[in-house]
Amino acid sequence: MTKAEFREKYKFLRKQITASEIEEYSLQIANNLLKIDIWNFTYYHIFLPISEKKEVNTEYILHILQGKDKSIVIPKADFTTTEMTNYLLQENTVFRRSSYGITEPVSGIEISHNLIEVVFVPLLAYDTKGNRIGYGKGFYDRFLKNCKPNALFIGLSFFPPEENIVHEIIDIPLDFCVTPHKTYKF
Repeated sequence: MTKAEFREKYKFLRKQITASEIEEYSLQIANNLLKIDIWNFTYYHIFLPISEKKEVNTEYILHILQGKDKSIVIPKADFTTTEMTNYLLQENTVFRRSSYGITEPVSGIEISHNLIEVVFVPLLAYDTKGNRIGYGKGFYDRFLKNCKPNALFIGLSFFPPEENIVHEIIDIPLDFCVTPHKTYKF
């Protein structure tokens, strides 16, 4: 399958998931994250889900991070440059929904990519080697290559991996992918 075919397949599969299943699976993913040794770092990057695209609800992970008093970093996408800026989540952070349906911080304390130690990565598909397919704009590939050299990249998915997906040199592989039923380490 091509990347485009994988994208279509997983967009279709996501459409089949109900709102209650999204909540149940997202909570299971958060609980599975608690079982892996990733909680001794300071800076954690997490995406806020696009509900129309039926992404993993990361609110449960946010609660874990807040409970563990971690520094939470939220991205803001610039579709003209295809780059992301990362902002520290604070009590007074103001959010706005972009024209792409992404809830993003309006402004705040910018955090350099090279400070981020753990990144929760959105994806559509991934394989048994940790290669991932996103929406195709390359935001996360550009961002991940600029993170700390030993940063952990953790995909979140409702689905098990494919055997093999097409990937390119610029694609950055995951270290883990956490699903409702299993955690994959690559």
